[in-house]
Amino acid sequence: MDNIPAVIEALIFASESPLPLEKICAVLDGVDKTEVKDALDKLIAAYEERQSGISIQEVAGGFQFRTRPELALWIKKLKGTKPGSLSPAALETLAIVAYRQPIVKAEIETVRGVDVSAPLKGLLEKKLIRIMGRKDAPGKPIIYGTTKKFLEVFNLKELTDLPTMRELTEITEQQSALDLETAEENVGEQQIITQESFEKQISQEIPEEISEDDNDS
Repeated sequence: MDNIPAVIEALIFASESPLPLEKICAVLDGVDKTEVKDALDKLIAAYEERQSGISIQEVAGGFQFRTRPELALWIKKLKGTKPGSLSPAALETLAIVAYRQPIVKAEIETVRGVDVSAPLKGLLEKKLIRIMGRKDAPGKPIIYGTTKKFLEVFNLKELTDLPTMRELTEITEQQSALDLETAEENVGEQQIITQESFEKQISQEIPEEISEDDNDS
């Protein structure tokens, strides 16, 4: 098959969500997976080499076009919209869910010491967390976990890419808000919120009760 890189490029561009390698191979029926991966790697390298305004990144189990984070300011100027943000309560709740999932509401409240109904509702609406089922316990409480969109928004390949608690404690800088609306509006803006910004935010919000071992759960 000729021009495999161009076909892969078109597929990634046309996909509304990160495109898994397996899906690319399924579309390129008859092309060896090794050949597809090699073409994809060369395509990624080509974008990096020419320092284009966009790049192909592996995120949330697939590949997606993203703008470079250093260009976020210009994208914000183009959109001219006020970015949304996560409140400290929502951010802390999200961090607890991310590190301790699967987790129920009562367990989150034990860590935070306050009711988390409102933060959970907001995170569900933003599709950053999801309902995984119900715990086999009195009352059958709802179990929460993060979503694929959580990985996309925070530029994570998988949950194991979350920073460890040791790494978080080494980060002292804190940004004022997470540009969720901006990150969600189009592919170009999804790169605005990076793993670095996630680390900077939650390093100040996660309670000390969360141990480093929780990152492995």
